[in-house]
Amino acid sequence: MSLFDHLGELRRRIIYILIVLVLGMVIGLLLADPAYDYLMAQEPVNSMALHAFSLWDGIGMYMKFALVIALILALPFTFYQLWSFVKPALAVKEQRAALGFVPLALVFFLAGLSFSYFVVFPMAFEFTSGVSRHLNLEETYGITQYFAFMFNIIIPISLLFELPLVIMFLTKLRIVTPMRLRKMRRLAYFILIVIGTLITPPDFISDLLVAIPLIILYEISVMMSGLVYRKQQAADEAWEEEYGT
Repeated sequence: MSLFDHLGELRRRIIYILIVLVLGMVIGLLLADPAYDYLMAQEPVNSMALHAFSLWDGIGMYMKFALVIALILALPFTFYQLWSFVKPALAVKEQRAALGFVPLALVFFLAGLSFSYFVVFPMAFEFTSGVSRHLNLEETYGITQYFAFMFNIIIPISLLFELPLVIMFLTKLRIVTPMRLRKMRRLAYFILIVIGTLITPPDFISDLLVAIPLIILYEISVMMSGLVYRKQQAADEAWEEEYGT
């Protein structure tokens, strides 16, 4: 295929993803009420009174829930479209192995979602609420501000949990190697620590509790990249022995 053919194929895949994302938002709107009821029954919001400061707050809440649900539903399909795009460049065994990444995308995302919601979000909320109480401020929260605060924490962390999967996929495509990842370790640690600092309250304990899992994720990514790379090397050596001259 020519460059323009590749670009046309990529555009077609992106259109498919956008269509599924829109359909996911429709499903998300249908599931927004039970999802909202579940979250409102959890601490700390179950003992709080949330307010609407704008006529658009209620609609905005539905749209936020629809978008998050759509992202969860569309993520495996997005990985499948990515696999379909690079499939012609892969051998049959590589195609089968790469296809296994599709269901793992949802598993990793849900793991990140659980960690961010049950660990990071309560910690961040308690910190910010504690600062308000320390300043003798009356806590009056709007529904938009509460859920925007929540989603701004859980969505980035959930997406970061896809890092091992992305690294494995890039290794499968021979774009990255475990040796290159090891050389980039210091830079990667710095970037992950900065990200952890940006999405958590400005205190050392919170930053540490988020940065450490992110660094562990990177090391898991390096390890998984090494597994893929060694299999590739073994396959290349077997090919050389059989067909090499």
